[in-house]
This record gives sequence, C-alpha cells and structure tokens, in this order.
Amino acid sequence: MANAETNQASKQANSQAVDQQVEDINISAIELLVTPAELKTELPLSDAAKATVLAGRQTVRNILDGSDPRLFVVIGPCSIHDPKAAHDYANRLKALAEQVKDTLYLVMRVYFEKPRTTVGWKGLINDPDMNDSFNVEKGLRMGRELLLSLNEQGLPCATEALDPNSPQYLQDLISWSAIGARTTESQTHREMSSGLSSPVGFKNGTDGGMTVAINAMQAVASGHSFLGLNGDGQVAVIRTKGNPYAHVVLRGGAGKPNYDSTAVAAVEAALAKAKVSGKIMIDASHANSNKDPYLQPLVLQNITQQIIDGNKSIVGVMVESHIKGGRQDIPADLSQLEYGKSVTDGCIDWETTEQALLDMHNALKDVLPTR
Repeated sequence: MANAETNQASKQANSQAVDQQVEDINISAIELLVTPAELKTELPLSDAAKATVLAGRQTVRNILDGSDPRLFVVIGPCSIHDPKAAHDYANRLKALAEQVKDTLYLVMRVYFEKPRTTVGWKGLINDPDMNDSFNVEKGLRMGRELLLSLNEQGLPCATEALDPNSPQYLQDLISWSAIGARTTESQTHREMSSGLSSPVGFKNGTDGGMTVAINAMQAVASGHSFLGLNGDGQVAVIRTKGNPYAHVVLRGGAGKPNYDSTAVAAVEAALAKAKVSGKIMIDASHANSNKDPYLQPLVLQNITQQIIDGNKSIVGVMVESHIKGGRQDIPADLSQLEYGKSVTDGCIDWETTEQALLDMHNALKDVLPTR
C-alpha cells in the first residue's frame, strides 16, 4: 500500500514538473552538427572547383546583364537521391554542354532540399538514407562531396536555397540559386538571398501571381541585418550588402501556365513598372507543363519561337530531366528503387532531353548572336 502511494505521488510530481516546463515542451532531441567551417576543412574547395564556380556565376551575370547573348539552362533531376545516378547524368550533360555551348549555357540542377506542403521526403540533406532516420550530417557531407566532384569536372551547379542555414555549408559550390514558389514570400528567404554569392531566381507564387516575386526582387536588392550562423556554427547577426542579380522565374500557378507570349508581355510590363530586372527565366515544369514532364519540350519550343519572333527578355529556362522518364514512389525496400528515375516530380528521360536541347540550339544558334 505504501509503495502504491509512493508511486502515485511520484507520478503527480512528474506531471506537475511537465506542466511547469516553459520551453522545449515538444522537442524530443537536439543533436549537434558539424560546423560549416569543419565540413569545409574536411572537404575543401579545390582550385578546379573554384574556377568552375567563378566562371559559372560570372557567365550567368553576363547573360542577365545582356553582354552574353546565350540562354542559361538549369537542367537536371527534380531532386538528387542517388549520387551514382547524379554522376552518370552529369557525364552525359557535360558532353551535351560542349555541343551546344555557343548558344546554351548548361547548369546542372543539383537540388538537395524539397519543400513540403504537408509531409514527404525532404531531400538528400534531411534524409539521405530515405528511411526517416534524418541523418542530416551525413546528408550535408554527401551533398558537399557531390557538388565538389561536379564542379571539379567543370560542370556549374544550381540548387534551391530552402533551409536558411544550408548555404553556409554549400553556397561556395553553387553558381545559381533558386527560391521556390512557397518561400518567395518569406522574409527569412529574402534576407538570406540578399547575402547569397550567386545570382538568384525568385519563382512567382503558387497562385501564378507576380506580386510576391516582384516584392522579393525589390527586397533582395537592399542590404539586411538578421540572425544566422557564422562558419563556426555560432549564432550571429548577418549584415548583407544586397544581391544585384535577382530575377524572376515563371513557373505557372493555380493550374495555369504563364510562359506564352501574352503572359510574358504582361510580366515584362509588371517588372518595368516595379523598376526591377526585366530579365525572365521560364520553368518548363510545374504548372507550365500541367505537371506532365513530357510537355516540357513543347514549352521549350514555344520559348524558342518567341525568341525567333523578337523577344528580348527571356534569358533562361529550367527543365526537370533525368536518365529515365517519369517518377517513382520510394519503396520500403530501397533495393527496389529504379535506377536513374526521380522520386519526387516526374522528369523527361535523357534521350528526350538531348533532342530538346539540340533542337533549341539549332533553332537559335543564328538568332541569339544578333538579338
């Protein structure tokens, strides 16, 4: 009887302690990570990779400035889940880049983080083992290793800047960054983008409207002060100078595309009125292809014709492409994953990719130099 009363008293005391707790109530664990400086010491930026990053950023800047008449093409898997397949894809893309380099400047899409409306796989950095173990340190290391390798072979890389702390680990290997439709409206991401070393593209909102992207471009051009991490992992006040190479990325929205000439003309007018960069990039996927990856080449054909007809504002395109077309769900048994196929949004296969870009190159090779 005495033991039962003692146990009951102990339970009541524990309950009262929980009731009086004022912080970390819903936190199950806090795990320390390798710092950005430590990871960069372990996997340092090589001279070859640095040269690729500097050349990649400057080329995109030149295209945005109009001193380079080419289009830049951010192309690759919707997300990276298999570094081996990513290397395989990169080897193919590097060879294709050489064939079209006088007209198209290819930048590989190397996306490690995926925004989620509800739940789902959040990408290689968050869950590299794809089993909800969330070994983030392993993911950061895998991501940096892959980016180093790709840049060392001379292939510039692009990514979506989603987590505001990730750029401290990876931004020195990125030539172009995207801010997604879900985060373009976020003050945190606008402040972060004002300090990114790469040019940055802001996607229009998920509703297809331009207001949030234009507001973001205005905000990112200015300097900001905000809380963030320094290279040693310490919380610090980050003060930025502003990013002069922010531009819009059209991706459609609310089930409607916005890549046709009428939509582009309306965007041009809105950008001019807001006095922000009038250079436009078009994402051939998402609502612009009605989420059917195999409509992407038709979007590219339309863009090509607009340029032939005299458009001067479109300077870049984005394409979701992989070795195999379509997409697959992540199986419980990861050995059942199909090699070279996306586990997030559907992609076009390599053969379709190659043909679409060669067609674009052939149609524009004599047009762009006189644009």
